[in-house]
Amino acid sequence: MTTALARITELLPHRDDLAQMRRDPRRDLLAGLTVAVVALPLALGFGVSSGLGAAAGLATAVVAGALAAVFGGSNLQVSGPTGAMTVVLVPIAAKYGPTGVLTVGLLAGLMIVALAVARAGKYMQYVPAPVVEGFTLGIACVIGLQQVPNALGVAKPEAENTVVAAGQALAEFARHPNWTAIGLAVAVAVVMLSGARWRPTVPFSILAVIAATVVAQVADLDAAKPIGALPPGLPAPSLAFLDLGALSSLLPSAVAVAALGALESLLSASVADGMTVGQKHDPDRELLGQGLANIAAPLFGGVPATGAIARTAVNVRSGAGSRLAALTHAAILALIVFAAAPLVSKIPLAALAGVLLATAIRMVEVGSLKAMARATRSDAVILVLTAMATLALDLVYAVIIGLVVAGALALRAVAKQARFDQVPLDRGDHSVEEHALLAEHIVAYRIDGPLFFAAAHRFLLELTEVADVRVVILRMSRVSTMDATGALVLKDVVEKLNRRGIAVMTSGIRPGQRRVLDSVGALGLLRLEGREYATTPEAIKAARDHLEVAGILPTVSVQKNHVTSEETVR
Repeated sequence: MTTALARITELLPHRDDLAQMRRDPRRDLLAGLTVAVVALPLALGFGVSSGLGAAAGLATAVVAGALAAVFGGSNLQVSGPTGAMTVVLVPIAAKYGPTGVLTVGLLAGLMIVALAVARAGKYMQYVPAPVVEGFTLGIACVIGLQQVPNALGVAKPEAENTVVAAGQALAEFARHPNWTAIGLAVAVAVVMLSGARWRPTVPFSILAVIAATVVAQVADLDAAKPIGALPPGLPAPSLAFLDLGALSSLLPSAVAVAALGALESLLSASVADGMTVGQKHDPDRELLGQGLANIAAPLFGGVPATGAIARTAVNVRSGAGSRLAALTHAAILALIVFAAAPLVSKIPLAALAGVLLATAIRMVEVGSLKAMARATRSDAVILVLTAMATLALDLVYAVIIGLVVAGALALRAVAKQARFDQVPLDRGDHSVEEHALLAEHIVAYRIDGPLFFAAAHRFLLELTEVADVRVVILRMSRVSTMDATGALVLKDVVEKLNRRGIAVMTSGIRPGQRRVLDSVGALGLLRLEGREYATTPEAIKAARDHLEVAGILPTVSVQKNHVTSEETVR
């Protein structure tokens, strides 16, 4: 407990954070205003999509956005409700209701804090780029499909699978077309996409939503269903939603939400670092900030939050230099909640669907996908598989599948680097006739690269098929790594060759590999036979002595070989 508290203390805000906020407050305030304008329709839309309503999205953006800005590990990260998290929350809301989502968010926050204390943030760097790209592509597709019912102006189907739900919504639209809703959604999406190309710095999302709302009100478009009434402010913090009896059934969902929250937040912070010069986030502190944000958000009725890549990118492009910008974004959204709730409640759901459709389209980086697909066949397979798993299963399973496949392909590539080459015996001080006689009975193999589970069995197959020799010398100075499987296979090789009457000598075993060999008894077997040597010349001399004892070679006085380089020795 003391160690955990000490680690949390190390991750708390520093004086440097306050000093950075004082450097250029005007620039940060303007950046925060810009992000708030962009974040408002997204917070509303993701709140509606999650199943808890627009008020939950706003509460998340305010509470989680402020806490993550203060306690997070990035000066530029903007947090709030995101599309990726919404994808995970929809089935949870359908199965357990709003209280289940709030409980999952609280549990996930505690788990993320535990990850921060365990210093797990550094492991983000091991997620391969194809997994991230496939994950992002799959999320974009799911977000787009989730908006189909609202964009078509039909009731949201009960199906849990997003593809099935979108198909059912299309069938309902075909029976009862709502051209008003689809017209608003398409118009908002087109304005956002075309406006972003024409004037990237202008917040066309909020302009398009305002225009759609005005048109719906002035023209009295009954078919354009609005968000509905919003509470004039944040609710008082409460744990009334917590059902201790349901914790065990909600735990798997909480693990999924925590994994996604940690992954997406660290990915977003890394993207922010790449867009700037001199900024570098603290991954463990970022996890602490996101964990605290997710613990607090459910108390105010908010959904789980993560770092938001799109809003973070807007923050960076707007000139933000400190966490004051993200705090300003949260404060402005809070002001909107308290002062403009009646106006916000009139925004058509179809307009928010258009915002999210445009967001999903902009998430897909075609150039990056093409580059990844052309890089190697393995990268293309990982990307496509992760994207398909995201659509068919869920985001956490998709990432796990992507990581497992990427790991398997990487191991396959590393295993191919392992080589087992037969090398000629060094002539040394032997006569030509003597060397020829030795070569008839002794074969030497040099093992290059890793000797581990993915390559060890090929090694076993090659060596146990050796024939017509009395001694095998294994030169092991070039073995880069060895695991227990490799050591067991080596032991198996020695035993099988010994049973055939073939002696095995080894040379050049590195200190780091001795412990592995000793743990499975391979080193003890070699020592028992007296056949483990530091250098190759020593192993060759021992092999000759063995042949002389066996009566295969005549006893001849041989001078000690002169070694001129480490390669000859080993």
